[in-house]
Amino acid sequence: MSGKWVITAICLAAAVLFALNLLVGSVSIPVADVVSILMGEETAKPSWRFIVMESRLPAAITAMFCGAALAVSGLMLQTAFRNPLAGPSVFGINSGAGLGVALVMLSPVQLTAFGTQMSTLAAAFAGAMAVMGVIFFFSLRVRNSVMLLIVGIMIGFIANSLISLLNFFATEEGVKSYTVWGMGNFGGVSMSKIPLFSILTIIGLIGALMLMKPLNALLLGEQYAENLGVNVVRLRNWLLVVTGLLTAVATAYCGPVSFIGLAVPHMVRLLVDTDNHRTLLPATILMGSVVALLCNILCFLPSEGGVIPLNVVTPIIGAPVIIYVILRNFK
Repeated sequence: MSGKWVITAICLAAAVLFALNLLVGSVSIPVADVVSILMGEETAKPSWRFIVMESRLPAAITAMFCGAALAVSGLMLQTAFRNPLAGPSVFGINSGAGLGVALVMLSPVQLTAFGTQMSTLAAAFAGAMAVMGVIFFFSLRVRNSVMLLIVGIMIGFIANSLISLLNFFATEEGVKSYTVWGMGNFGGVSMSKIPLFSILTIIGLIGALMLMKPLNALLLGEQYAENLGVNVVRLRNWLLVVTGLLTAVATAYCGPVSFIGLAVPHMVRLLVDTDNHRTLLPATILMGSVVALLCNILCFLPSEGGVIPLNVVTPIIGAPVIIYVILRNFK
């Protein structure tokens, strides 16, 4: 299928799913009332207005940006390291964010001077960016991409070991809070936090779009890319900065969301049947939003049973895609 038609279809799907995110939930609100609330009219019930404007709308916006950020991060890592199983979690960035949150929720010393939620966001962002800084440091000395991947995995193991140690000494309440955060959630971002979250994500997405041309050159091999004038080491470092920013922001606000960064790039490749990043990268950004919005809807479908954790839904969509890719590449 033509790339333009695929992108158009994905845009339509994103618009439909965004609208459904405003309509689906534990409370049934008529479509006409949802529209009037969005238009700023005062006809709807105050409780409905609160649900739409302070719960469903920010959750939909969060899902849209978070899905785009994780998906494009996965695509760039898979291209740069020529590994179909590379994703944002491979470099331990998610684990770094998790360690930061664990220090807030599980440490015997209460590190919540600015409030629990703000402390959690700040700690997750700081942990993710700290790991990204370590990876960046090693990238200046390790030129082999596979070795750098292994370094990232080892850093993730170290972070997870420290988290396990904190869990061992933590209170029951702290362990429960950390477990809930680790399940992922698009509904934890209030409307007042949306502007900062959106701005940081948009900056990262613009940075990713600016790397389209050198990523295309990298597809032909590092030596060929260097012959075209691409500084491969600088490209890899910029890629780590952009990926670190996008993953850190998404994880800080939504928790360690699994499989979107790993599976979505492969979904797009199957649709557009091209490795040209001029088509692949924008389509991946949009498809990441589509998948995240779909997952958010699925979390609310069993309304009588509450909200399903996000990381229960994402593997159901992502794991079959990865299995298919593995079977196709190694049959």
